[in-house]
Amino acid sequence: MIRKEYNYWLANIKNIGSIKIERLLQVFGNAEGVYHASKEELLKFQTMFLTAKQFSVADVDSIMKSKSSEKIQHNYAKVGNDGIYFVSKEDNEYPSKLRNIYDAPFALYIKGKLPQENHKILAIVGARDCSEYGKEMAKYIAAEMAREGIVIISGLARGIDSYAHMGALYSGGVTLGVLGSGIDICYPRENINLYMEMQKEGGIISEYAPGIQPFAGNFPMRNRIISGLSDGILVIEAREKSGSLITVDMGLEQGKDIYALPGKVTDRLSGGCNNLIKMGAKLVTAPKDILEDLIPNYQQIPNDLKKNNKILETDGKIVYACLSFEPKHIEEIADKTGMPMDRLMEQLLLLELSGFVVQIRKNYYIVKDI
Repeated sequence: MIRKEYNYWLANIKNIGSIKIERLLQVFGNAEGVYHASKEELLKFQTMFLTAKQFSVADVDSIMKSKSSEKIQHNYAKVGNDGIYFVSKEDNEYPSKLRNIYDAPFALYIKGKLPQENHKILAIVGARDCSEYGKEMAKYIAAEMAREGIVIISGLARGIDSYAHMGALYSGGVTLGVLGSGIDICYPRENINLYMEMQKEGGIISEYAPGIQPFAGNFPMRNRIISGLSDGILVIEAREKSGSLITVDMGLEQGKDIYALPGKVTDRLSGGCNNLIKMGAKLVTAPKDILEDLIPNYQQIPNDLKKNNKILETDGKIVYACLSFEPKHIEEIADKTGMPMDRLMEQLLLLELSGFVVQIRKNYYIVKDI
């Protein structure tokens, strides 16, 4: 067998995770050394650990039973034939940002491609059951980051994750999704188009081999990969006890910068973000708050909002000024502007056609840019 096949074998032994693999490699040198170790040598290795939890006789049996070169070669070839790239810590292509994190995955399965080592990466995470405001902010910030060459990474879950990926793709940028299932399983299934589109310029990553189902325990584990690959983590909408905060905790352990989008104190989706800000996370009100940290000597280019003063007529300015990323009904806009309904509808249509506002559903409007 070739080196890659030995590494593939070692990565797929039942109940042998990354920490146990690390210990095996310390003693036997490499995957080939582990493969050729006798049962007696492995049992001697097992006695070096004080508890069965660290390494058990059952683990030795798993290693011995898995030694089938024909089966290993067949399975490894199938991975490649399915368009999946396998990379282990023994390979130069393995991301350097992941090498030294706690419990770093021994191997990764990739569809698409990994970004270059010098590319800055921002993780965007948040609530699955997000608000319209959270959705639009995730798309907007991801799009602005991607336009500046920042790679967006998230977990391809419902809600904020999905909209962050969409925003990056919308602006022609690069985005990475880290799965809590086998690399060949898109979960949730509703994201299949996103899953496929992301592979064209970015990539899908998993530490789980093809066929592994999206078990609940896999998702907290995949968060260490999201945080490990990132240069900073932005949280958009999270409850006080949110799964997104697991990613933040891991990021803090890894020395990452933490960013949070503030929210209403009465909104249950804002508790986690507001608490993060109280504890020292950087408050984000615009993309430049992150860009100035990720890009040296970043100089903000005047945004469209500054140009609006010259582009919009007086009525348009009045309408635009009362809108935000929080959806507003046309009657609320009429009440705030004091504008007759026929004139208001005319201005909203003009703002839509000019690309300044979006009607997200019948008679509900938000700004398109800030």
